[in-house]
Amino acid sequence: MTDDRSEQAAPDRPQRVRITAAGLGTPARPAFDLRSPAPGERATEPAAVYVRSLIRSQLRLGIVAATGFVVATVAFVLILALVPDLSAAVVFGVPASWLLLGFGLYPLAITVAVLYVRAAARNEARYRALTVDE
Repeated sequence: MTDDRSEQAAPDRPQRVRITAAGLGTPARPAFDLRSPAPGERATEPAAVYVRSLIRSQLRLGIVAATGFVVATVAFVLILALVPDLSAAVVFGVPASWLLLGFGLYPLAITVAVLYVRAAARNEARYRALTVDE
């Protein structure tokens, strides 16, 4: 029986290094990089400005999408709470307010998500167009 701690502490054994390969279809380098440039690479001030601009625009887009979704959801729930007749109405044995929540909020969430993804992709395409022209 060997002691695992003695094997790990042995100075003559090299450290284990785990090496993994990038998956198929994944880019070898990200589209944009926030790290400082490696030795030999040239840091460009316009590139840093473009990346900061992209980050700000994506943050602004996320805040607008989240705020819009929350406001619409709260308004929808308030309308259901302020109209008591919706709770009394029953459609196919299910209260109408439940049906409106189920068939009103899910399409709203999907619509906000689709609009957000399209706008985020458009922002990134604009960023890539700016960096290619550089």
